[in-house]
Order: sequence, then structure tokens, then C-alpha cells
Amino acid sequence: MLSVTDVSKTFFPGTVNERTALDRLSLTLAEGEFVTVIGSNGAGKSTLLNAAAGRLLVDSGVIEIDARNVNKLADHKRAKYVGRVFQDPLAGTAPNLTVEENLSLALQRGRRRGLGPGLTKKRRAVFVEELASLELGLEDRLTAKVGLLSGGQRQALSLLMAGFTQPRIMLLDEHTAALDPQRAALVTNLTERIVEQGGLTTLMVTHNMEQAIRLGDRLVMMHEGRIVYEADAETKAKLTVQELLEEFANVKGATLSDKAFLG
Repeated sequence: MLSVTDVSKTFFPGTVNERTALDRLSLTLAEGEFVTVIGSNGAGKSTLLNAAAGRLLVDSGVIEIDARNVNKLADHKRAKYVGRVFQDPLAGTAPNLTVEENLSLALQRGRRRGLGPGLTKKRRAVFVEELASLELGLEDRLTAKVGLLSGGQRQALSLLMAGFTQPRIMLLDEHTAALDPQRAALVTNLTERIVEQGGLTTLMVTHNMEQAIRLGDRLVMMHEGRIVYEADAETKAKLTVQELLEEFANVKGATLSDKAFLG
């Protein structure tokens, strides 16, 4: 479903600030697979997601979604294939629009838009049903401005919106990092449910190693733009945070603390 083959991306090439973010990286996700990605700051994790989403064009290599080469496809053209939730709860929604207006926009993502009404009685009924599944009372706040919601509510709404149209790929970029522990746990549980119910192919970047171990079918660790460690479902089920730290310490030149992940 997602294939990244020998992909490289260098920022500020030919300058004193030159930095290689992705170094001939290859990663493949089968349909319905949920892969978690960990690594220190600057490892290239978010660059990988930005490349998959089309926000960054890669220097070399090939990115395919559903067996289609999307290297030259801009992010707005990939929108019908990709759903994404960002670290910042403010990034995934339009604060000056209402809850139902945000959902209506998400429903039309990647589609050709005509002059028909964006909100209908039938759509509102769908929105109420979907929002009720979040168990946050948002089904009673359809006409509330999203900017009035809490960070946890906005992130839950962003997650619902990202999966609304059954995207071919779901990209989660440290989407619980900015939340307090209680709301992070809520959004994590919602993530599991939405991904499982939709059978969504998902790539999730996280700094929380406990989360990385618990969620998903496979875990990969990145360092300096490359994948340096992988754990399949069977291996991951037996992993501990301390063992992951030790694996990273085995990488030449790598230093990492659990605080970097769990802070």
C-alpha cells in the first residue's frame, strides 16, 4: 500500500547548513498494516511523513501509494489517498469554522467540488453518529466553532476527520505529544479503534516508546535518515522500553535517553 524505495532528501545542499534527512531509506507497508516509527530528534521521522504526504519532494528514490508512483504528485493531489494528523492540535482543523463545517470539508477532501450544499440533513446525521463514537459530547456541538474546543477534543476531531474518507494511507505525526496524559490516552485509544475498524494502513511517528511498543503490527527505529532496527509483531510483543534503549545504544554514534522519548 505504501512503498518507499531508496529515498533520499537533503536540506540546504551545498551550504554549511547541509543536512541529510533521509539517506536511501526503504520501507514498505502492506495493506492494513500499522507501523510505528521511533528515533531521536533529527532522525528524519517527520521528513519521511512529509515525503509520503507530498509536502516535500524527495531528491531521489521512489514513493508509491497503492502501486502508483506519486513522486511528482503535490500534497493537494495526494489528499484523496492520504489522511494525516499533526502534533499540533491546531494544525488539523479550521478554528473559525464549526465542527460540522470542518467535517464537511474533510468529507470532500480529494473530491471535485461542485455548487451543491456542503451541509445536508443526511450528512449531519452521519456527523452525529461519527462524533458520538468519540464519546466527547461533540455530537451536541455541531455548530460550535472548533477554536472553542480543548486540545484533546480538537485532536480527536482531527483523527476522525483524517479517517473519514477511508484514506489509502493514514499518517500520524506524534499526534499525542502535545496533550496531557489523560487526553493522550484518550486519543491513543481512539487511534486504535479508528485504525482497526477502518482497516487503515497506518504509519505513526512517536517519541513515546511505550506507545510504539503497544500499538501497531511492526516497529522501526530511525537514525540519521536510515532505518537501523526493525521489530515484527512477535518480537515487539516481547520488547521493553529498556531493550529499545539498548538497541539504539548499539547504533554507532547514537546516544539516547528514555526522557527524549517519554518526556
